[in-house]
Amino acid sequence: MSQQAGSAGTRETTSALIFKWAVVLPVLCWAGVLIATNLRVLLDWRIGFWIAVVAFVGLLPVPAWKGLQLSLNFPILLGVAILYPPTITAVVAFVGSFDLKEVRRETPVLNSAFNRCQLALSFYAGSWVVHAVAKHPAVSHLYVLALGGVLATAATYALNVFFVTAYMRLAYRIPLGGVLSQLRVGALSEFLLSYLGLGFVGVIIAQLWVKVGVLSVAVFILPLVFARQMFFRTKSLEDAHKELQDRERVLRALSNRMAEERQDERMQIAGYLHDDLAQMLFRLSLQLEMAKKKLSTGELDDVNRHLEELAETKQATSDMVRALIRDLHRSPIGRAGLAEAISSFAEDMSKGAPTQILADVVEVSLPPPIQLLIYQISREAAMNALKHAEADHIWVTLKEIDDGVVLEIRDDGRGFDTDAAPPEGHFGSVMMRERALVAGGTFSIHSELGRGTSIQAWFPKVWVEEGNLHEASKPTPPPPPHPGEEAEPTVVELAPAAQK
Repeated sequence: MSQQAGSAGTRETTSALIFKWAVVLPVLCWAGVLIATNLRVLLDWRIGFWIAVVAFVGLLPVPAWKGLQLSLNFPILLGVAILYPPTITAVVAFVGSFDLKEVRRETPVLNSAFNRCQLALSFYAGSWVVHAVAKHPAVSHLYVLALGGVLATAATYALNVFFVTAYMRLAYRIPLGGVLSQLRVGALSEFLLSYLGLGFVGVIIAQLWVKVGVLSVAVFILPLVFARQMFFRTKSLEDAHKELQDRERVLRALSNRMAEERQDERMQIAGYLHDDLAQMLFRLSLQLEMAKKKLSTGELDDVNRHLEELAETKQATSDMVRALIRDLHRSPIGRAGLAEAISSFAEDMSKGAPTQILADVVEVSLPPPIQLLIYQISREAAMNALKHAEADHIWVTLKEIDDGVVLEIRDDGRGFDTDAAPPEGHFGSVMMRERALVAGGTFSIHSELGRGTSIQAWFPKVWVEEGNLHEASKPTPPPPPHPGEEAEPTVVELAPAAQK
């Protein structure tokens, strides 16, 4: 199972490019000499057969990390290394090492050449080691051949990992330990045992070829296909386990955040009642006392004037209570709406700060819970950028498109490696993803070191349609009663305090 560097998703560093050329140019010249000097041997149908088998199995890779692919043609090439001298093995590895991205023309020519060249060098070394320990399978004892196969596996794997790790280290500036941990599938002990097992399969392939011939192909190709499924299964189980752990942490963090936000909402409601409603009630009590005094002295004209003021204050208080109830039912982010909430947040956080938050948002017709999720994602992303990105500008945009609503938060900060594990206790990106998925949308993060970060969340059109339908289906509130007219009693069911 050999590693291949896939097409890079970002612009390569100069050192990585120099490293690839330093490997490709000498090996291409050497391969040309090998092909020219061994042309008669290479024209043998058996060599072409092995090249075809290696190419077929190479088109069934196991995807790994950052474009890396784990190719299951390792035991076949090891069998070729045991059967043939190092020069022939290197040519078979160079010519037969295909991958799907190369066939689809998704891999640059230089990357394809680098993959082929480093594999040719790796299996050349493996073939040299096995022939230094054992002779041809037809004349060597099985235990000697097995020993040679183990040593060849170690040599081939070490050289293959050296080339891939060095390239990934230069291209992405990631510590060597981080690269090595991503090259293996499953636990380290299981991975090494699997690799040694595939090495023994290579020994068996060589033995079967000597004793059975071409019919032995099916015997070793079918186990390789099953091995591929085994690796997929292992990887999917690990991903599922990690996702469950992330979800548990997210649920705990969301629960704590909801408790904090509910407390904030309660404090805001209490402040609203204290600053506005309580003052109106105090004004009512003063006006009532004044009316009583005027009535006791018989100043009826002044009493009528105070009664009119009482009616006006009562109407203003009633309007204020209705506005508060409407806000609680309609929008958990304030009376002004989502666009104003995001703009106000951006303006407040930019005051006196080295980072400017620029908001370009439009009002969208969405149900209040979805508006709340959008606001929370915007705030979380902007706060993360303020704390960690060291950016000069943060842009928050919200717009409607044909199939839904798109929220984007991007910055011109230092960026980060999106494949690296988040710091302990930091679940911001996971929480934002969960909030977007709860709304039936999608969530993505794109970032490059030194090139900033872009976060996008998409919410489907169905929410917009349901939001319009919800607004249209709301009953029209009855007009306020005229002064002196008794209003019908109304039972108002208050929803629980929503998140801020």
